[in-house]
Amino acid sequence: QVELVESGGGLVQPGGSLRLSCAASGGIFSPNTMGWYRQAPGNQRELVAIITSGGSTGYADSVKGRFTISRDNAKNTVYLQMNSLKPEDTAVYFCNYQTVFRNVWGKGTLVTVSS
Repeated sequence: QVELVESGGGLVQPGGSLRLSCAASGGIFSPNTMGWYRQAPGNQRELVAIITSGGSTGYADSVKGRFTISRDNAKNTVYLQMNSLKPEDTAVYFCNYQTVFRNVWGKGTLVTVSS
């Protein structure tokens, strides 16, 4: 049973930075894709960034140039470095793990960008 645990959310001022972490445990297989999604109040969950076990990445247009996704395969951990944060980045951020057979979500971590 794969489990994902996110950490690193919090309150930050506009223009600030945060780094989210997601630790995966319990039967991790490759190849896989891990990623970050977010859901703001009243909105649908949306893709933020993804990274494959081979290191290929993809980003939503709204975060390109500001956010960077990375992973440490030895630790089964994925990171999201978020710079130049804007109020519209405020959301619950969810970690995701996907293989051909599994699609697993974390419980989410809240990021609030406000002065």
